[in-house]
Amino acid sequence: MQGLLLVNLGSPASPETKDVKSYLKEFLSDQNVVEMPKIIWQPILNGIILPLRSWRSATFYKHSWTQSGSPLIAYTQIITDQVQELLPDWKVEMAMTYGQPDIVETLHAMKKSGCDNIILLPLFPQFTKSSTQSIIDQAESANVDLTIVKNFYHEKVYQQILADKIQQAWDADTYDELFFSYHSIPTAMVKHGDPYQTECEETTEAVSKLLNIPDDQIKTVYQSKFGPMPWLKPYLRNALMQAAQLGKRNILIVTPSFVADCLETLEEDYVQNYQVFKSSGGDKFQLVPPMNGDARFSQFIADLATRNEAQHD
Repeated sequence: MQGLLLVNLGSPASPETKDVKSYLKEFLSDQNVVEMPKIIWQPILNGIILPLRSWRSATFYKHSWTQSGSPLIAYTQIITDQVQELLPDWKVEMAMTYGQPDIVETLHAMKKSGCDNIILLPLFPQFTKSSTQSIIDQAESANVDLTIVKNFYHEKVYQQILADKIQQAWDADTYDELFFSYHSIPTAMVKHGDPYQTECEETTEAVSKLLNIPDDQIKTVYQSKFGPMPWLKPYLRNALMQAAQLGKRNILIVTPSFVADCLETLEEDYVQNYQVFKSSGGDKFQLVPPMNGDARFSQFIADLATRNEAQHD
């Protein structure tokens, strides 16, 4: 039997502080995420970051939590279910880099159920060490036969789906600028050879060519910076303030590094960045919804998996 494992970042088990603290500890202890030597980082993490950040993050998670639980988990499950329907002869499962379902446990269960080769497909269009490589490292430790899809930002069908969603939102109202907002990473990672910034810029360039929007109204920005070190710029928050000050008060934002709504889109963007934009004199602030349960995206994932299975054979 052919297997497909879709992997997303993960979420706390609940929005309560103790579960958020446990999740953040696992996430921020990953050396692909924070490259600082453990002997230096762990005392900072346990003594300063977790006590200060856990309760605050728990408040944000409570704002975005739904009856189905974490939006990221719920939407990833919808994508998984849709792909399973499209591939009835396959075993399609989902796992999370941090929290549950666990990558290694899920892979072992898939192998036990008869999956000879498993396609590992991280739900991150662009590759970066801090997200995709962590998935690969965990999956490879399971010692099962894997075919790994490292990225899919360059896939023409994916680009067209993204462009269609953007164009539909742009045409539905009047906007001054379109921001492609990607999750930022430390600039040190890029200097060490991480291809993420290049892949983000190539995503913007390729999708922009499919849009009926002038190039001078399109900007690439980065969001979700964490800690004092320099991360990829320009930062979304600063770009929003600058736009409003320049009289560009109607902004549409697309977040191509996220395929499912999560804390970064629902809380950071729609609450915090919205408030910053409004207080700077901005007017219209709208996000293009991520892929979430878009049937076209699930079909694309199913087709991508099928193609990789054929290449493996």
